[in-house]
Amino acid sequence: MMLNTIVTGDAARPPLVIAHGLYGSARNWGVIAKRLSDVRQVIAVDMRNHGDSPHDPDHSYAAMAGDLADVIDAHGGRADVLGHSMGGKAAMVMALTHPEKVERLIVADIAPVAYGHSQIQYVEAMKRMDLSGLTRRSEGEPRLAQDVDDPALRAFFLQSLVLGEEGNRWKYNLDALADQMPQIMGFPDLPGQFDREAVFLRGATSDYVSGDGITRARGLFPRARFEEVANAGHWLHAENPRGFEAAMREALG
Repeated sequence: MMLNTIVTGDAARPPLVIAHGLYGSARNWGVIAKRLSDVRQVIAVDMRNHGDSPHDPDHSYAAMAGDLADVIDAHGGRADVLGHSMGGKAAMVMALTHPEKVERLIVADIAPVAYGHSQIQYVEAMKRMDLSGLTRRSEGEPRLAQDVDDPALRAFFLQSLVLGEEGNRWKYNLDALADQMPQIMGFPDLPGQFDREAVFLRGATSDYVSGDGITRARGLFPRARFEEVANAGHWLHAENPRGFEAAMREALG
């Protein structure tokens, strides 16, 4: 399937492809993409079942890696790839299964391991929310607040609410995300290694990349480097955008 993309900057080889995390979109990465496009082309994607990309019942990492490979093929066949969280896992799987397409791999605050915390509660909250009669996204805020305590998360989710004459709807394929949540939280068991450069950017206050995750990353990515972004947790690109941008420029050489 061909993903929806937002392309900024002049065509250069290789471009930078950005894969967002669960419940995200290409638009969430607009500021970072714009700033990094001063020296190259940046292609931010809507992952399948998110944003304006197609819906599909298969939300496996193999499928997402295939989608990213198709985007790279459409833009010259080789790219630097940045993936955050779920997008970072998809980028790692693509590097391991399509290594010829990846120049440099940059993984933002995730490791190639299974995580114990599920994100299913947010799918359920969005499914429960009454969308009728809404004419502005802000009107959905108090309704979503019944199930989602964090105002920043509510604002984040509501960016993917579509209001229209044909009815209001979420851009997410909530059924597929619910069905595949165990796979999303996991990581496939893959043979082989990616022998080019891999940079793992960690939020200094995040616990997503530690211990077993670092050991597993070094096994799959022998040239892995681990760098910290100060004053940031898991959402490092949103919490410290300038620090994240500086770390990206260094990682991209």
